[in-house]
Amino acid sequence: MRILLIASAFNSLTQRVHTELRDRGHTVGVELALGDDTVRAGVARFRPDLILAPMLTRAIPEDIWTQHTVLIVHPGPKGDRGPSSLDWAIHEAAPEWGVTVLQAVAEMDAGPIWASVPFTVQPCGKSELYRNEAADAAVEAALLAVERFESGWFAPEPLDYTRWDVQGRLRPYHTQEFRRIDWSADDTATVLRKLRSADSQPGVLDELYGQEYFLHGGHPEDELRGAPGTVIATRDGAICRGTVDGAVWIPQLRPRRTPGGPATFKLPAAQVLGPLLGGVPEVPVQPAVAAWRETWSEISYREAGSVGYLEFAFPSGAMSTWQCRRLLAAYREAVARPTSVLVLGPGRDFFSNGIHLNVIEAAPDQAEESWANINAMDDLVEAILTTTDKLVVSALAGNAAAGGVMLAIAADEVWCRESAVLNPHYRLMGLYGSEYWTYTLPRRVGPEQAERLTTAALPVGAREARELGLVDRTEAGNAAEFRAWTAREAAALADSPELSARLLAKKRQRAEDEAAKPLAAYRAEELTHMRRNFLAPDEPYHALRQNFVHKVCPTRTPEHLQG
Repeated sequence: MRILLIASAFNSLTQRVHTELRDRGHTVGVELALGDDTVRAGVARFRPDLILAPMLTRAIPEDIWTQHTVLIVHPGPKGDRGPSSLDWAIHEAAPEWGVTVLQAVAEMDAGPIWASVPFTVQPCGKSELYRNEAADAAVEAALLAVERFESGWFAPEPLDYTRWDVQGRLRPYHTQEFRRIDWSADDTATVLRKLRSADSQPGVLDELYGQEYFLHGGHPEDELRGAPGTVIATRDGAICRGTVDGAVWIPQLRPRRTPGGPATFKLPAAQVLGPLLGGVPEVPVQPAVAAWRETWSEISYREAGSVGYLEFAFPSGAMSTWQCRRLLAAYREAVARPTSVLVLGPGRDFFSNGIHLNVIEAAPDQAEESWANINAMDDLVEAILTTTDKLVVSALAGNAAAGGVMLAIAADEVWCRESAVLNPHYRLMGLYGSEYWTYTLPRRVGPEQAERLTTAALPVGAREARELGLVDRTEAGNAAEFRAWTAREAAALADSPELSARLLAKKRQRAEDEAAKPLAAYRAEELTHMRRNFLAPDEPYHALRQNFVHKVCPTRTPEHLQG
């Protein structure tokens, strides 16, 4: 079928639906919901058999849904209505939620139901829940709805609140009135629910040091204690605030925009507060300690037999210069351990999305910070490529993009959860790219596919990535199941009788590759392009980065998405 995706943004869920439908042989196009007339033009141009809206913040024009079947993916169970579904699920500590695919009608979220799939609400932030459990349910429901539409015989179920399985309801927009934290009364569990229900947008509006900020992210702390609401510690850019019965970590802040003032965006909390934190202690935690504590740390390390696990989880998958350097230091410590296999990657959510555009945007000299950040990424990738005394595995429980993909494929093997989406390109940010991609990507997929992947700028699903050779193995299941599978397979790899031969072959191959063309040459060539991207006045990188950071809405749907 010809399926047109209408979406307010080509976000992670829209990308995943896009890849899943393509994998099943459908012709898929995308039209961004930028205005009624542009949507009408996109529909007329594509001539769809079916319209599917994976992520939508505005109504579809009536003349479209009366002439075409339009299916809306709503992140709530049957009967749930309103724009803040996941916010309410987390705020009210719902143990289970759902995703419903319903047909567009005049009344928002009130159309006939084509499919509904439940999911368990995990104790995490809204954006993480959205990209994992909610996205898994959304894809399952969307594919089921598409199959039912294609069959031609399915009759959607009218919304009927008298049915036993219709337990949702119309809910209001989740305003700051519901999110406000009372530090003198709210316990830690309540504070975490409020923080997590607002992550990553819109954040919780609060006051610190006499100024207003939006708080982004919330994680428990098991040892530190202090006066409720006060900042009692910092760690790697995050701040720790006391509660009435404990403490919470808040990784990011966004200053409230003043009338007529410049736009604001999320940054590491300690960076935003700066000198206001005078006297607040930095309380570090070692990766090996973080692995068994209930505290916030972007990096942790643990071992099981002959396998080491270096886990990292950076907000939104972005890695600043400092974060890259800290991860490199942890990597060097990990490779010095007496293990034979080292697994890289977070337990769930993003693997990496490359350099930290927000931190770069906030820097006094964005070009120089970009240069420092890309070199720090290169240093990390080089360390992985030159590790010859153990097998390194990248385990992608979630998505990766740009330099994050190249970071992953620097490993000897890449294992990927089937729900992950990869974007192995830099073009949409106006960059040539680095992280040794000109060495690793053609080596995996061949020169022609490397050229296609980096120029087409389309997302790649896990199954397609495996067929291309971009990843080595894929596994179905949720994040916890993927993590358990990774542990079993890593242990088997460490116990394999072929391990010694593989390590010897790896060392020989690295020496042969180095003799043919040194890694330093690949890096120098890539950075020559990147230096121009960062410094030349006619390069689009800085404008594209600013638009990304400030969430500037595009004026039209990019041609490469239109299908």
